[in-house]
Amino acid sequence: MKIEKVIEDGHQAKLIVEVEPEKMDTYKRRAARKISQRGKIARFRPGKAPYDMVVRNYGEQAIVEQAMDLFIDAEYSNILKEAEVEPGASGALESIDSLEPPKLTFRVPLAPEVDLGDYRSLRVPYEWTVPDEKEVDAAIEDLRQMYATTENVEREGQVGDYVLVDVKSEITELNRTGLSALIREDDHDTEWPYAGFARELIGLKAGDTKTIQHKFPADHDLEALQDKDAEMEVTVKTVRAVTLPELDDEFAKTTGAGETLEALREAVKKDVENRSKAEYDDKYFVELIEKIKEGATLKYHEHTLEHESEHVLEDLSQRLAGQNMDLDTYFKLRNTTRDQFIEEEVKPVAKKRLERSLILDEFVRKEKIEVDNESLDSEFNQTLNTLSMQGLDFGKIRGGKKGQQRVAQAVAMESANRVLTRRALDMLKTIATGQYKTAEEAKEDMISEGGPVMSEEQAVETEAATESEKEADS
Repeated sequence: MKIEKVIEDGHQAKLIVEVEPEKMDTYKRRAARKISQRGKIARFRPGKAPYDMVVRNYGEQAIVEQAMDLFIDAEYSNILKEAEVEPGASGALESIDSLEPPKLTFRVPLAPEVDLGDYRSLRVPYEWTVPDEKEVDAAIEDLRQMYATTENVEREGQVGDYVLVDVKSEITELNRTGLSALIREDDHDTEWPYAGFARELIGLKAGDTKTIQHKFPADHDLEALQDKDAEMEVTVKTVRAVTLPELDDEFAKTTGAGETLEALREAVKKDVENRSKAEYDDKYFVELIEKIKEGATLKYHEHTLEHESEHVLEDLSQRLAGQNMDLDTYFKLRNTTRDQFIEEEVKPVAKKRLERSLILDEFVRKEKIEVDNESLDSEFNQTLNTLSMQGLDFGKIRGGKKGQQRVAQAVAMESANRVLTRRALDMLKTIATGQYKTAEEAKEDMISEGGPVMSEEQAVETEAATESEKEADS
């Protein structure tokens, strides 16, 4: 075959393939046999009619069309290999340019390409600080609220009360039925849908309705609310006065977090620190990957973005299902169409997700990050335990052993992805904070610090790792 390859805009390849007449004749005869097998030609058994008889009964065009199908099925992967094309999705036969000689034109979406640029020179300081005692105090107060007793009152809501409300809004993510809001004296980061919302309910009693307007910030954690002007109709269902438990050793025992108030405080402090660090890490790594993207070059076909958009839309569909709503109803509430919503809201989200994923995948490939069996087993078992605590009975999975195997494979894959992502992010952090060291630098530090001398085998392995790093950088 003679193949002409043209890389076009949109990250796709145009392949003009000229097939030798002899090769096409072979496929035409296979096509004729296939046609005669499923058709009837007088005096011949199925599949035994001569080529000329098949042409006479079904026509040359029918044979050519069938031959083209057979040719593409058998030769398409060879065409891609010979043209040195890595597809990002299924290609398409665009045209049959001629039959004498046989010439075909294909268009093939290319696999994404990522050049991370000089990411090792990137510096982003890691500035997480341990939460102060006020945040620990606030968390303990939240815990007291969980164990508080409440009673309905006929008066208006005031600071310290729980108010049960229904929330209606054109923004689906804000709709709630039976939302319990605690009226706090001060703002609290965990308050939904924004800090200070519950104080809007002061002075309202059961049956009262109030319209609340709020402008959400552009960096809101929930992308559907980012930079949105929201109007919420809030209806109070009940007002409940709160009686808090005494803060003593008995309360600590009740929570199960410790036998004494001091032990409870230590457990809460650790939990506050872990949650604070996790929240900081989420924002830090998003910023870090965005910084890498500024110096990176990413190329991908529109089909890749469309595929990611489908995932975003599916995620939204599942969230809506939890609210007993489907996508069509959601579009009506938003006064939009499916196509408009995808173009204006889904694609921007999909683009961010896709590009961050491509950058992280390329980083893993370039740095040769791998998952060891011990870490994978630990993550796998932890995930299974979590699923069991959430009510999954592994022995009752539909499909018997095959169903259990499918679930186990899905959990294993998800576990591997999580471990791999954590390792990649940890390495990115060492680079961004200037703590990253190549194998050669680590060896020099060990020698200068009087560490153990490497064996000859270890030295060879270190040298090989260093050479791999040089090749990756070149």
